[in-house]
Amino acid sequence: MPWPRLVGGALLAAAPFVLPAFALTTLTEVLILGLFALSLDLLVGYTGLESFGHAGVYGLGAYGASLLLLHTAVPLPFAVLTAAFLTALVALPMAWLCTRTTGVSFAMLTLALAQLFFAVAYKWQSVTGGSDGLAGVPRTPGPFGLTLLSSKIGFYYLVAVCLALSYLFCRGFVASPVGTTLLAIRDNERKAQALGYNPRAYKIAVFVLSAFFGGLAGALYAPFAGFTSPDLFFWILSGQVLIMVIVGGSGTLVGPLLGAAFFLLLENYLSTITDSWGLVFGLLFIAVVIFFPEGLWGMVRGVTARARGAR
Repeated sequence: MPWPRLVGGALLAAAPFVLPAFALTTLTEVLILGLFALSLDLLVGYTGLESFGHAGVYGLGAYGASLLLLHTAVPLPFAVLTAAFLTALVALPMAWLCTRTTGVSFAMLTLALAQLFFAVAYKWQSVTGGSDGLAGVPRTPGPFGLTLLSSKIGFYYLVAVCLALSYLFCRGFVASPVGTTLLAIRDNERKAQALGYNPRAYKIAVFVLSAFFGGLAGALYAPFAGFTSPDLFFWILSGQVLIMVIVGGSGTLVGPLLGAAFFLLLENYLSTITDSWGLVFGLLFIAVVIFFPEGLWGMVRGVTARARGAR
């Protein structure tokens, strides 16, 4: 394992012992959003599928975990994983439908499905709580009655482990022959089809895989925040996570993690100093896209490469 990942893992492991409670809570949210952005990068960066409705799978995971934790005695890790698998299951017919189109049509169809979930969550009061959402989502004890996960530090480690394992899996996936095929489909779909590949089958597979990790992020967010609301399906969240991927650097896996941290930390800081933080953030986003088209991670790699060349 290269030293940057070793250092990153060591810093994440040591964070609860050096950060105050508020900072640890913020870091936990950053990791959840990082996992959410990582899941979208599989679609955007490696397959060339621009989804405008990725909040749909995030909300499904959040509601799935919330209902399990509120109405059953399922331990927290199993509730989170079950919600992620259920999200992937729901995503299968979505993938079949959405991959019948490409480009703008694909983006609009994903957006329409996410808004459909928003409408269902808003109207189905008996199950989803309607506009009030589901409050009081607990952090139930882990397997064998372990109460560590109910604490702030224990839950942080659960999120960090989920992110680390998801990153390692996705890294292996994109480096595999399947990942290489996805890149070929992204760069020239007709050529990949002429070589004997079935682009739509690969798109369906990566759509479902992306939904699993997006649902996992949503399932972690529900007990983190303690509530779930229809706003998790809304198109604004889909736009925000797409910004995280683009700002961080799509097609890199690491970039979206940086983009999530950049987005959340900058949003929190700007909102404390100006009421027009949205305008300032928008201008910064435009600057990043213009001056660093490969995103923050591309900028880091460029600086590192120049430093090595100067030696």
